[in-house]
Parts: sequence; C-alpha cells; structure tokens
Amino acid sequence: MHLDIWLLLGAVLVLSAIVAVRFSHQAGLPTLLAYMALGLFIGESGPLHIHFDNAELAETLGLAALVLILAEGGITTSWRHVRPSVPAAVSVSTIGTLISIAVVALATMWLVGMDWRPAFLLAAVLAPTDAAAVFSVLRRLPLPSRLSGLLEAESGFNDAPVVIIVVTLSAHTGAPNLAELLGVMVYELVAGGIIGVAIGWLGALALRRIALPASGLYPIAVLSLSIGSYGAASLLHSSGFLAVYVSALVLGNARLPHRPATRGFAEGVGWLAQIGLFVMLGLLADPGDLPGQIVPALVVGFVLLLIARPVSVVLSTIGFKLTWGEKVFASWAGLRGAVPIVLATIPMVADVEHADRIFAIVFNIVVVFTLLQGPTLPLVSRWCRLKSDEQTRELDVEAAPLEELHADLLEVRIPVDSMMSGVEIFELRLPPGASVTLVVRDGTSFVPEPATPLQTGDTLLVVTTDAVRETTERRLRAVSRKGRLAGWFGETGI
Repeated sequence: MHLDIWLLLGAVLVLSAIVAVRFSHQAGLPTLLAYMALGLFIGESGPLHIHFDNAELAETLGLAALVLILAEGGITTSWRHVRPSVPAAVSVSTIGTLISIAVVALATMWLVGMDWRPAFLLAAVLAPTDAAAVFSVLRRLPLPSRLSGLLEAESGFNDAPVVIIVVTLSAHTGAPNLAELLGVMVYELVAGGIIGVAIGWLGALALRRIALPASGLYPIAVLSLSIGSYGAASLLHSSGFLAVYVSALVLGNARLPHRPATRGFAEGVGWLAQIGLFVMLGLLADPGDLPGQIVPALVVGFVLLLIARPVSVVLSTIGFKLTWGEKVFASWAGLRGAVPIVLATIPMVADVEHADRIFAIVFNIVVVFTLLQGPTLPLVSRWCRLKSDEQTRELDVEAAPLEELHADLLEVRIPVDSMMSGVEIFELRLPPGASVTLVVRDGTSFVPEPATPLQTGDTLLVVTTDAVRETTERRLRAVSRKGRLAGWFGETGI
C-alpha cells in the first residue's frame, strides 16, 4: 500500500515538474526554481509535512544527480561549437574560479564577519556555474558561437576544481598547504581528463564495431560508459566530474549509430535527475532558517555578481580576443543552481562549524539571483549587441548500422531554415557508394527520382558504405548550409 502511494506521489510530482517547465520556459527562468518550490511545498512546512533532514543522503544523491546532469551536458554539447572556446573555458574554470573564490572569501570575512574557513568554503561553494541552468537558459538565446561555447564548456569544466577545494577545506581544520593543494588539483584534473578521453574513445570505437540487437541499447551503453568513467577516475584518486563530462563529450560527438536517439535519451535522464535533485534540495532546506540569512546572502551575492565574477572573467580571458560586450554578458550569465547547493551539503556532512548557515546563505543566493539574472539575460544580450553567427540549423542525422553489408542507413531530417529545400536529388551530388533510397513527406513515403525536389520537413533515408559515410554527411551539411552551389561558396560541411 505504501509503495502504491509513493509511486502515485512520485508520478504526480514529476508531471507537476514537467508542467512547471512550460511556465518557467516562457518566463526565461531556469526550471530549478519551480522544482525547489515543489520541494519546499511538500516539505515539513508544507501541506504534506514530509520530513527530510539527512544531509549525508542528500550529498550522495546530489552528487549522483550531478554526474547524470554532466553526462547529459557532455552528450548534447557540439564539439564543433565549443572547440574554439575550450582554451578560454579552461582558463575561466580554473584561474577565474580561483580569483572568484579569493574575492568572495575576503569580502565575506570583511562584510559578513565570518572566520576564514567558513568564508573560503562559502566562496568555493559559490564559485562554479551550474550546467543545468546554463544549458536550459543560454541555448535559447541567439549568442555568438564562441561566447555560448565558452559558457557551456565552463559550466562543464569548473565543477572539478571546486569539488577538490571544498572537500579539502571540509576535511582539514587548519590552513591547507597551498602548494600541496595546487599539486593535487593539477594531478586530479589532468588524470581525470585523460581517463575521460580514453574511456570515451575506446567506448566509441567498440560501439562502432559492434552492432547491438536493439537501437535502445546504444543510449544505455553511452550513458553507462560516461558514468563508468566517473567511477574509474574516482578510484584512481582523480577528478570524476571532469572524467564524466569529457567522456560524454567524446561519445556524444563520435560517429555512433542512433546519435539523435542517444541525445534524446540523455536529455530525458538529465531532466529526471534535475527534477529529483531540486525537489530533494527543496525538501532539505528548512524554511525557518532561510529568512535570517537573507541580508548576508544579498551582500555576498552582489559581491559575487558585480565584483568577483566580472573580475575573474576579465582577468582569465586576457589574450582570448573577447569583446567587452561578450565579457560583460559572460559576467552576468554566471548562473548558479544545483551545484552550489549540493556542494554546500559537504561541509554539513563533515560537521564543519557554521555549515547550516552556509547552506542557508547559498540557498537564498541561488533563488534570489536566479530570479534576477535569468529573465534579464535577453535584455543584457541586446545591450551588449550580441547576435548569433550560426548561418543555418544543422541537419539531424541518425544512423543505424548494416553490419553484414558494411554500410550505414542515415535518417536525415530537413529543418525549417535549411537551404536544402528546393534542391533536386541529383543536385546533392553524393559520392559513389551513397544513395537516397526513400523520402518521407507528410506521412507518405516514396522512392525519389533524380529530379525529385526536396522540401522542408522531408525525411530522407540514405544508404552509404562505411568508406564514404563521413563524406556523405559533410556533403549533406554543406548543401543544407549553402544550397546546391555549396562548393562554389567554399562550404565543406565540416
């Protein structure tokens, strides 16, 4: 009977969270606010009076949810999109993070009156931007690709160094040895990155050579490899968070069968992890403790938003040729979400002095400044005169392996803004070994003639041998971007 009730309650909560996504999307807010509100509503002070104060369980479940969210972020991130911004993102997520921690900690000691240890813990907990918040808000804005790539890559990279700092400060009562801490950070980050690349590359190689009996097994295999990289890196005392993000990035951009299905599955798992995580954090928060920390939260939050974040972005992006408008937007777009709140449970589990106060301050900052920053991002983007430099939407290509024929079946959907509309089949000029075998249009399928013109919304089934698959995909992308004369425009489809 209790199982029936809990299953019903869980289903209602998930459906309520899905409905909340619609309203938060229209308001330009990260969905975390709606989910945490659900947690507070069903918590001890709400009508259901569900009591939850197990910080250790919250830490474990929270870290597990972050692993899934990072895996989803890596799988759905386009390497082509973020590659030019990776050096700047690494600088912001390491050097910029350390600068932000120093500025916030010193300001907290001076303005709030905290001792050095809780002040630096609070600053470290607040340093990372949140992948879920960044992905849910920024991917809807028309931004220059190098700026959006910088913010996406930063949100995936900066969890790793911060976790090392928070764990170190929570475990030691005295001042840590800075040289030793820096050495540990360098080792863990480098080793975690290498493990992530290795597992991602080996996993992609295996999945390309093995034809699984069901298409639904590919998304499960990709997600399992990503999560497994976290465990492998942690066992080797390196950064599991960096390993899971990097391995997911490698796998998500590898030439694997059923890539759109894999991305869709990862997005679904990511949404479920977000819902469970934010509702749990709402349950963990004590509404009675939050009002008393509003003033410190506003002080620390404005220091972070108006001083620490801009200074860290400006200093850590020197030499990367970002415009001042891009730096201003990157400073304002440093959204905080689940990551700081989850990290705030680590000092609670370690029984660090003032840990409950740190959690309440962080919770208030996340709520207040998400309300401030989220809806104003489109306005700040216009003030900074930022525009998207993406010329046309990428084709959505899904592949199924035909192992015995040494060939692949590509499923190509023509998007609304594609210049492939109006192009005739023979004008695609696919390489020998590739052929459009079927067109699905308005629910009806037919075998095309060479002179059949394509239309927006068509789905093409293209059979290609292994040897020319990459060339075929590039040609299709090129025609989608520049039309039948793509070659004359120098468009290669890379």
